[in-house]
Amino acid sequence: MANIITRPDWYIPESEVTPENIYRNRRKFLKEMGFVGASTLIAQSLAANESKLYPAKRNGLFSPPLHITPSKYALNYNNFYEFSTDKDEVVELAASFRTSPWNVKAGGLCDKPIEFDPVEMAREIGLEERVYRFRCVEAWGMVVPWTGFPLNKLLRKLKPKSDAKYVKFATALKPNEMPGIAKLRRYPWPYTEGLRMDEAMHDLTMVVTGIYGKPLPNQNGAPIRIVVPWKYGYKSIKSIDTIELTDKQPATLWETVNPTEYPFESNVDPKVSHPRWSQARHRDLETGLRVPTMYLNGYAKEVRSLYR
Repeated sequence: MANIITRPDWYIPESEVTPENIYRNRRKFLKEMGFVGASTLIAQSLAANESKLYPAKRNGLFSPPLHITPSKYALNYNNFYEFSTDKDEVVELAASFRTSPWNVKAGGLCDKPIEFDPVEMAREIGLEERVYRFRCVEAWGMVVPWTGFPLNKLLRKLKPKSDAKYVKFATALKPNEMPGIAKLRRYPWPYTEGLRMDEAMHDLTMVVTGIYGKPLPNQNGAPIRIVVPWKYGYKSIKSIDTIELTDKQPATLWETVNPTEYPFESNVDPKVSHPRWSQARHRDLETGLRVPTMYLNGYAKEVRSLYR
């Protein structure tokens, strides 16, 4: 007599199980299937969950006793040419920029390319706060508490190949939401930047998802950016869309536009003047006072060995 198998009420046949790749990209899946309401609810839920990640605990090893620039300066004086060349306009023009859902593609010369959501990656790796000096090539500076994690923790997940010598980053290209792109048509959009692999793997190089104890606002590069504290600010690319490991030095936007003024290395060096101004001093964003600039922005002890 054949065996009769009685299934419980909750039994689901394997053919009806949602594939793992669809589950992990469920927001994109729902949007493509037309479930706008469900997608919106998921985005709202994720925003609520994201806020629970902040504020993160401060890492004292990477946070020297510096006077932190009040948030009103760092949040309202922004270089983000995709929105405007006027630093005071960016905060308003970026207000409607959509940063959720957002996936970053990371691959190139690696064994394990991935596509990830910045919030989910932040939760997986874990967040910490670090207080860094920030020095712009335009000769102004500030001190900022960033929230994020070391870039090397992300890169190790990719399992870089031995011939991967550089990391290339690209900012999202959304001309319908970024009005500055249309005004600067001759620029080689999207914005691209790059680091040598040893620079990218250094413990100071940080993937940033928050600032002043809260998630990054749009004008500061939401939802994910890089901060390299010993380099001029234009190396700290915002609103990252793709990360690529490569064996060739990337052609970056500012170096392409004007290599004599914005070279690939772009280390902070007060002895090397910009062609149009001295870099020996810079303007403190809070006080307006001109203060001496330190070699490698004060991080020479940590990174000087990279340039021997």
